[in-house]
Amino acid sequence: MVGAEHPFKNRPALDIETFGIQPSQFVLNSQLLPRELETIYQDLTKDLLANIADNYQRAGNPGLIRCHGDCHAGNLLIGSQGPHIVDLDDARMAPRVQDLWMLLPGEGEDLDSTLTVILDAYTEFSDFDARELHLIEALRTLRIIHYYAWLAQRWDDPAFPIAFPWFNSQRCWEDHILALREQAAKLYEPAPLWLR
Repeated sequence: MVGAEHPFKNRPALDIETFGIQPSQFVLNSQLLPRELETIYQDLTKDLLANIADNYQRAGNPGLIRCHGDCHAGNLLIGSQGPHIVDLDDARMAPRVQDLWMLLPGEGEDLDSTLTVILDAYTEFSDFDARELHLIEALRTLRIIHYYAWLAQRWDDPAFPIAFPWFNSQRCWEDHILALREQAAKLYEPAPLWLR
Protein backbone atom coordinates (compact mmCIF):
# COMPACT_ATOMS: atom_id res chain seq x y z
CA MET A 1 0.00 0.00 0.00
CA VAL A 2 1.57 3.26 -1.15
CA GLY A 3 -0.28 5.21 1.54
CA ALA A 4 1.56 3.36 4.26
CA GLU A 5 5.02 3.69 2.68
CA HIS A 6 5.46 7.45 2.32
CA PRO A 7 3.91 10.37 4.20
CA PHE A 8 2.36 13.34 2.45
CA LYS A 9 4.93 16.10 2.15
CA ASN A 10 2.55 19.05 1.88
CA ARG A 11 -0.60 17.95 3.67
CA PRO A 12 -1.38 18.33 7.35
CA ALA A 13 -2.03 15.40 9.66
CA LEU A 14 -5.41 14.66 11.14
CA ASP A 15 -4.54 14.69 14.82
CA ILE A 16 -5.60 16.22 18.11
CA GLU A 17 -3.60 19.39 17.46
CA THR A 18 -4.87 20.16 13.94
CA PHE A 19 -8.44 18.89 14.31
CA GLY A 20 -9.05 19.64 17.99
CA ILE A 21 -6.81 22.15 19.74
CA GLN A 22 -6.30 24.64 16.90
CA PRO A 23 -9.95 24.61 15.73
CA SER A 24 -11.40 24.97 19.23
CA GLN A 25 -9.03 27.87 19.92
CA PHE A 26 -10.09 29.51 16.67
CA VAL A 27 -13.76 29.27 17.67
CA LEU A 28 -13.01 30.75 21.10
CA ASN A 29 -11.07 33.64 19.55
CA SER A 30 -13.47 34.26 16.65
CA GLN A 31 -16.06 36.29 18.57
CA LEU A 32 -18.73 34.24 16.81
CA LEU A 33 -19.47 32.06 19.83
CA PRO A 34 -22.01 33.83 22.09
CA ARG A 35 -20.25 35.16 25.19
CA GLU A 36 -22.47 33.18 27.60
CA LEU A 37 -21.37 29.94 25.90
CA GLU A 38 -17.63 30.63 25.83
CA THR A 39 -16.75 29.09 29.21
CA ILE A 40 -19.02 26.11 28.58
CA TYR A 41 -17.40 25.50 25.18
CA GLN A 42 -13.88 26.01 26.51
CA ASP A 43 -14.34 23.60 29.43
CA LEU A 44 -16.15 21.04 27.29
CA THR A 45 -13.56 21.00 24.51
CA LYS A 46 -10.72 20.84 27.03
CA ASP A 47 -12.29 17.74 28.62
CA LEU A 48 -13.07 16.20 25.23
CA LEU A 49 -9.52 16.65 23.99
CA ALA A 50 -8.14 15.00 27.14
CA ASN A 51 -10.54 12.07 26.65
CA ILE A 52 -9.59 11.85 22.97
CA ALA A 53 -5.93 11.63 24.00
CA ASP A 54 -6.91 8.73 26.30
CA ASN A 55 -8.62 7.01 23.36
CA TYR A 56 -5.45 7.40 21.30
CA GLN A 57 -3.53 5.66 24.10
CA ARG A 58 -6.10 2.83 24.22
CA ALA A 59 -5.62 2.52 20.46
CA GLY A 60 -1.87 2.12 20.95
CA ASN A 61 -1.06 5.58 19.51
CA PRO A 62 -1.26 4.20 15.96
CA GLY A 63 0.94 5.30 13.13
CA LEU A 64 -0.41 7.49 10.37
CA ILE A 65 -0.89 6.63 6.71
CA ARG A 66 -2.10 8.62 3.73
CA CYS A 67 -5.88 8.76 4.03
CA HIS A 68 -8.72 10.16 1.96
CA GLY A 69 -9.82 11.95 5.13
CA ASP A 70 -13.52 12.26 4.20
CA CYS A 71 -14.35 8.73 3.07
CA HIS A 72 -18.12 8.35 3.29
CA ALA A 73 -20.74 6.92 0.93
CA GLY A 74 -21.29 10.31 -0.74
CA ASN A 75 -17.67 10.32 -1.89
CA LEU A 76 -17.81 6.81 -3.38
CA LEU A 77 -19.27 6.70 -6.86
CA ILE A 78 -20.15 3.31 -8.30
CA GLY A 79 -20.17 3.23 -12.09
CA SER A 80 -20.04 0.66 -14.85
CA GLN A 81 -16.25 0.46 -14.49
CA GLY A 82 -16.37 0.00 -10.72
CA PRO A 83 -16.04 2.32 -7.75
CA HIS A 84 -14.42 5.75 -7.92
CA ILE A 85 -13.37 7.77 -4.90
CA VAL A 86 -13.91 11.53 -5.27
CA ASP A 87 -13.38 14.72 -3.23
CA LEU A 88 -9.76 14.30 -2.22
CA ASP A 89 -9.33 17.82 -0.82
CA ASP A 90 -9.36 16.47 2.75
CA ALA A 91 -6.59 13.91 2.15
CA ARG A 92 -4.06 13.87 4.96
CA MET A 93 -2.02 11.66 7.23
CA ALA A 94 -4.31 9.86 9.70
CA PRO A 95 -4.84 6.53 11.46
CA ARG A 96 -6.10 3.76 9.14
CA VAL A 97 -9.53 3.76 10.77
CA GLN A 98 -10.15 7.32 9.51
CA ASP A 99 -10.99 5.98 6.06
CA LEU A 100 -13.34 3.34 7.47
CA TRP A 101 -15.47 4.79 10.27
CA MET A 102 -17.64 7.11 8.14
CA LEU A 103 -18.77 4.10 6.10
CA LEU A 104 -20.33 2.49 9.18
CA PRO A 105 -24.00 2.67 10.21
CA GLY A 106 -25.14 3.98 13.60
CA GLU A 107 -24.92 1.49 16.45
CA GLY A 108 -25.55 -2.07 17.59
CA GLU A 109 -25.54 -5.26 15.58
CA ASP A 110 -25.64 -3.46 12.22
CA LEU A 111 -22.51 -1.56 13.19
CA ASP A 112 -20.63 -4.68 14.28
CA SER A 113 -21.65 -6.75 11.25
CA THR A 114 -20.86 -3.97 8.74
CA LEU A 115 -17.56 -3.29 10.48
CA THR A 116 -16.68 -6.97 10.22
CA VAL A 117 -17.40 -7.04 6.47
CA ILE A 118 -15.31 -3.90 5.89
CA LEU A 119 -12.38 -5.05 8.03
CA ASP A 120 -12.39 -8.58 6.61
CA ALA A 121 -12.08 -7.05 3.12
CA TYR A 122 -9.55 -4.42 4.23
CA THR A 123 -7.25 -6.97 5.84
CA GLU A 124 -7.01 -8.88 2.56
CA PHE A 125 -4.60 -6.19 1.37
CA SER A 126 -3.41 -4.40 4.52
CA ASP A 127 -2.90 -4.99 8.21
CA PHE A 128 -5.32 -3.47 10.70
CA ASP A 129 -4.80 -3.26 14.46
CA ALA A 130 -8.22 -3.69 16.09
CA ARG A 131 -7.16 -1.30 18.87
CA GLU A 132 -7.72 1.52 16.36
CA LEU A 133 -11.46 0.93 16.78
CA HIS A 134 -11.11 2.94 20.01
CA LEU A 135 -10.58 5.97 17.77
CA ILE A 136 -13.94 5.92 15.99
CA GLU A 137 -15.74 8.23 18.43
CA ALA A 138 -12.56 10.23 19.02
CA LEU A 139 -12.25 10.92 15.29
CA ARG A 140 -15.97 11.70 15.04
CA THR A 141 -15.59 14.24 17.86
CA LEU A 142 -12.57 15.84 16.20
CA ARG A 143 -14.53 16.07 12.95
CA ILE A 144 -17.39 17.90 14.71
CA ILE A 145 -15.01 20.37 16.37
CA HIS A 146 -13.09 20.94 13.14
CA TYR A 147 -16.22 21.43 11.02
CA TYR A 148 -17.54 24.29 13.13
CA ALA A 149 -14.14 25.97 13.11
CA TRP A 150 -13.96 25.47 9.33
CA LEU A 151 -17.28 27.32 8.98
CA ALA A 152 -16.19 30.04 11.41
CA GLN A 153 -12.93 30.58 9.51
CA ARG A 154 -14.87 31.22 6.32
CA TRP A 155 -17.78 33.18 7.75
CA ASP A 156 -16.54 36.48 6.27
CA ASP A 157 -16.78 34.98 2.77
CA PRO A 158 -20.12 36.27 1.39
CA ALA A 159 -20.91 32.82 -0.02
CA PHE A 160 -20.91 31.14 3.38
CA PRO A 161 -23.88 32.88 5.03
CA ILE A 162 -25.85 32.04 1.89
CA ALA A 163 -24.73 28.39 1.80
CA PHE A 164 -24.98 27.87 5.58
CA PRO A 165 -27.81 30.15 6.78
CA TRP A 166 -28.28 28.07 9.95
CA PHE A 167 -24.72 28.76 11.13
CA ASN A 168 -23.74 31.39 13.70
CA SER A 169 -27.04 31.68 15.53
CA GLN A 170 -27.54 31.14 19.24
CA ARG A 171 -29.39 27.92 18.43
CA CYS A 172 -26.57 26.72 16.18
CA TRP A 173 -23.96 27.07 18.91
CA GLU A 174 -26.24 25.52 21.53
CA ASP A 175 -26.83 22.53 19.23
CA HIS A 176 -23.07 22.26 18.62
CA ILE A 177 -22.41 22.15 22.36
CA LEU A 178 -25.16 19.54 22.78
CA ALA A 179 -23.60 17.38 20.05
CA LEU A 180 -20.22 17.66 21.77
CA ARG A 181 -21.77 16.66 25.11
CA GLU A 182 -23.28 13.59 23.45
CA GLN A 183 -19.85 12.75 22.06
CA ALA A 184 -18.35 13.10 25.55
CA ALA A 185 -20.49 10.16 26.68
CA LYS A 186 -19.63 8.11 23.58
CA LEU A 187 -15.90 8.46 24.19
CA TYR A 188 -16.32 6.21 27.24
CA GLU A 189 -18.31 3.50 25.46
CA PRO A 190 -16.59 0.26 24.42
CA ALA A 191 -15.20 0.15 20.90
CA PRO A 192 -17.33 -1.65 18.30
CA LEU A 193 -16.64 -5.34 17.80
CA TRP A 194 -14.80 -6.88 14.90
CA LEU A 195 -16.57 -10.27 14.74
CA ARG A 196 -13.78 -12.49 13.44
